[in-house]
Amino acid sequence: MARADARQPAADRPWRPATLDDLPLRDDLRGRSPYGAPQLEVPVRLNTNENPYGPSAELVDALGKAATLAATEANRYPEREAEALRADLAYYLTPDAGFGLHTSQVWAANGSNEVLQQLLQAFGGPGRRALGFEPSYSMHRLISLATATEWVAEDRAADYTIDPVAAADAVRRHRPSLVFLCSPNNPSATALPLDVVKAVCAAAEEIGGCMVLVDEAYAEFRRAGVPSALTLLPEQPRLVVTRTMSKAFALAGARVGYLAAHPAVVDALQLVRLPYHLSSFTQAVARTALAYADELLGTVEAVKAQRDRMVDELPALGARVVPSDANFVLFGLFSDQRAVWRGLLDAGVLVRDLSLPGWLRVTAGLPNETEAFLGALRGVLTENPSLLAGAE
Repeated sequence: MARADARQPAADRPWRPATLDDLPLRDDLRGRSPYGAPQLEVPVRLNTNENPYGPSAELVDALGKAATLAATEANRYPEREAEALRADLAYYLTPDAGFGLHTSQVWAANGSNEVLQQLLQAFGGPGRRALGFEPSYSMHRLISLATATEWVAEDRAADYTIDPVAAADAVRRHRPSLVFLCSPNNPSATALPLDVVKAVCAAAEEIGGCMVLVDEAYAEFRRAGVPSALTLLPEQPRLVVTRTMSKAFALAGARVGYLAAHPAVVDALQLVRLPYHLSSFTQAVARTALAYADELLGTVEAVKAQRDRMVDELPALGARVVPSDANFVLFGLFSDQRAVWRGLLDAGVLVRDLSLPGWLRVTAGLPNETEAFLGALRGVLTENPSLLAGAE
């Protein structure tokens, strides 16, 4: 058989058969699946917790001008430490924190997932352990495993809350290097009382060498009177609070996440971050969005109204709901949540099946999307009432 001509275009050359098993993949990654929600073309997509409100024409114009200005210096590397963006973020967080945050206490990266990855690179790794309370955001576990950090988990209570005494005891038993807390939690949407965070921080101090991470990706959607873990930062040098611009700021496409912590934590992350990790365009777009914070956060109240409508109306259909401080609702309890998910999809409504027995998650969308979801669910349950067999 003639050897393929090396000058032959690569697309036309035969590929040698190979599978993932043929590659020298790390043993602890074999058999695992990548993270990802289904991306299906349906009329109503309520499965990824996006903000349904797009930017105004004025903001679109401002974003375009910011990107154009950044393009004039695209031949240069971006501002490596993103200090102007971090200063803007510190100013934005100050009201929630209740004290004046400084640039040195804030760090930004490409989405909160990269922030979490950098934290695990700095404080996790081989021979170290991360602790979480499940069900919760699955990327905490996945990024831990991807950074060769052992993952251990404790179960939340039946109502998805965390008991502070039990949480502190778990820290003492497992002796992790990092503890992940999620407030509001995903997928349950429940916010953590600060006494849980305080108890975990106290236990972490007892065992020594343990960081406590509070993931507040949905913090802007919490109900009135629910405090942020940011308020604890002055007294907790090993506490880290992470946030994102993907949700409340409707900037999921830009991939901007950030954290607030002691300046020493930011110093540690600079040891593991890639050079020039935030592009000039990302920084320009994020700073522009922060300049329009009042407009963007105005959509938060509209989203919360749709969330509260679902919380109020789902029980009338026979479904249970978990109280929500986020832009989504966990609802059930179904004898076969997959059948309900399929029935909704057949009606043109996509929600999230997280393989949590009996439960589904729905994002708060536009008013017409909420109407379509509730109508579709009413139809599914009317056609097959046995799907509510698990409800009381």
